Amino acid sequence: MLKIVFGDVPNSIYHPPTYFDNRYEDEWITDPLTVEMIKDIDKSDVIGVHLIESPVLGPISTKEISGGVKTLILMAFDTSGKIFNASACGDNCAKWIVELGKRKDLTINLHHVMDFSSVGTFDAVMQNTGRVIHNYGEYLEEAIGIKER
Repeated sequence: MLKIVFGDVPNSIYHPPTYFDNRYEDEWITDPLTVEMIKDIDKSDVIGVHLIESPVLGPISTKEISGGVKTLILMAFDTSGKIFNASACGDNCAKWIVELGKRKDLTINLHHVMDFSSVGTFDAVMQNTGRVIHNYGEYLEEAIGIKER
């Protein structure tokens, strides 16, 4: 189940890309889920653990993938119990955040109102209020209300 909390929370990583660069494990990079996320978000191909082929940058290292993909990979594979700041992701990561929340219990931290409008229906618990939401409209009601408080 996806859980969303707005604002600062204990045990959260504010800048996930830096955490990723120092903590990722090689096997995460070649996992089929990661390969698919890198292809979708960065439009790049995983060649190997330490090599990504970008259509814009050419051959790049794993540490040069986007901050959004780094954050998604952490959400998928990190087992430290940390909460990752999803505001490090672009709105193009929203569908992946929802997908990861379907696969496991996932708590994310937001500092902005992420655009989940392209996702359709989805379930999430708004941790600040405890309300379970089922779509973008309900999410917006909660998110805007929380941001105004």
